[in-house]
Amino acid sequence: AHVRGGPIPAVTLKALDGQTVSLESLKGKPTLLAFWAPWCTVCETESRNLGWARSLVGDRANVISVATSWEQPSQVTAYTQRNGVDYPVLLDDSGLADSLHISSFPTVYFVDAQGHIKGSVVGYTTTFGLVLRTLF
Repeated sequence: AHVRGGPIPAVTLKALDGQTVSLESLKGKPTLLAFWAPWCTVCETESRNLGWARSLVGDRANVISVATSWEQPSQVTAYTQRNGVDYPVLLDDSGLADSLHISSFPTVYFVDAQGHIKGSVVGYTTTFGLVLRTLF
């Protein structure tokens, strides 16, 4: 039931550091959008893979995570500290996950350089799987 083929919704989300990021600003490079919840143990297991994927793709792609299903931003901060998160974290308080029909975590969306959704995956994904789906 995931959204496919169309453009990623044109929303602006607040980053954990307080800045704002427009998803439209990510155009020009392929983008991995990883949706996770601070209570999700599988998300914690996959977290290191996101960091490694970001290192491997370098400047060729964006690797962005979107925290959803949280009550207080402090829950997201605790998750990032506990897992040594070294990639950007956006806070989904706009209903983005709902608009993309995300109902379980982790869910990763792969967006092409033109901003169109090319696919998604649910559940644990290896570093190799993340990199391959992002770049190809």
